[in-house]
Amino acid sequence: MHFDLVDRVLESGPQRIITIKNVSSAEEYLGDHFPTFPVLPGVLMLESLVQAARRWLVEHGPGDLPAPASRYVLAQVRAMKYGTFVRPGESLRVEITPVGEKDGAFAFKGSATVERIGEPGESPVAVSGKFALRAPRVAEAD
Repeated sequence: MHFDLVDRVLESGPQRIITIKNVSSAEEYLGDHFPTFPVLPGVLMLESLVQAARRWLVEHGPGDLPAPASRYVLAQVRAMKYGTFVRPGESLRVEITPVGEKDGAFAFKGSATVERIGEPGESPVAVSGKFALRAPRVAEAD
């Protein structure tokens, strides 16, 4: 099952990418998470960071990647912190900054804030931390 967690790219350049995920009550995973209090699961918040980073790799990464950028997988997560819930009708604003590359893995710093309609002021942080993406490993035949 694949969830598309980038609805729109607001900004994309060599130094960062900013995307939006609009959370709708029609999304199937909300029925189970949680039945009486639907919220975007934390693992899908992390996946929204990963998908935005993949988009950055496609648009601004080096041209000599060993696999298509859209196939890169999560290699490492560090210091991931969760803040507030994201409910249906709200948007997750994701900002990703590349921080380097080592041994074929690309490191990123990411954060996502919640944009709530009708609530002025600073947007609360939903998730933030560091992570890395790498090309999928190919299993060797015996």
